[in-house]
Amino acid sequence: MRTSAALPPGQREIESFPRFGLTPFAVRFPKAIDAIKVQIAGDVESSLEVGTELDALARVEQCSDFHCVTTWTHRALRWSGIRFSDFYRQVVVPLARPSAQATFVVLRGQDGARSSLPLEDLLASDVILADRLNGEPLTIKHGAPLRLVAPAHYGYKSVKHVNRIEFWTTSSEYRPVGFRFMDHPRARVAYEERGQWIPGWVLRYLYRPLVRPTMSRFERTLKDHLKSIGRGEEP
Repeated sequence: MRTSAALPPGQREIESFPRFGLTPFAVRFPKAIDAIKVQIAGDVESSLEVGTELDALARVEQCSDFHCVTTWTHRALRWSGIRFSDFYRQVVVPLARPSAQATFVVLRGQDGARSSLPLEDLLASDVILADRLNGEPLTIKHGAPLRLVAPAHYGYKSVKHVNRIEFWTTSSEYRPVGFRFMDHPRARVAYEERGQWIPGWVLRYLYRPLVRPTMSRFERTLKDHLKSIGRGEEP
């Protein structure tokens, strides 16, 4: 299955959907993938942890393309989970009671990854917290037990292994995991917001030589990790 839309500026389609990210995360893995537990914190009246509360939310399935900031795209992935907007309005607002000005959202993963997006972007109808991919539960490779999927944004915004979501009134204390120029506040694919201060089309040529060695490193370390924990191969 393929989507009919043309690829965004600077993207190239690939057939595989690799585990991928900043190289330090090649050897970082989640510790708990059998149950979903998400901490809600930040400028909220009540910090808490939720899990089974998500079971009451309506499930959705969507087909969307995944665009990595390093210029590769994998098309027509079938994600299943809950809309972030439902999670926010039906869980976060009544239980955590965030400040009305807490519109800067930080998402953190079990592997230490983090990203941020404006609340407005996260409330888009195609942004979901996914626990299934192509009809199967998420694996370690793609973000088990829960990950963000934000199709309009480059993949580095879609944090894997999500276990903490923070709602803040300011971004002043936030630090990205990589160099600051690599982290755009919104990272919208349609506008080629690959990073800050440097034009997106320039970053294409900085990133492309890194794609193949990064894919190889992440594939190798995943195989070693799965072998060490006795889980065998993952799709």
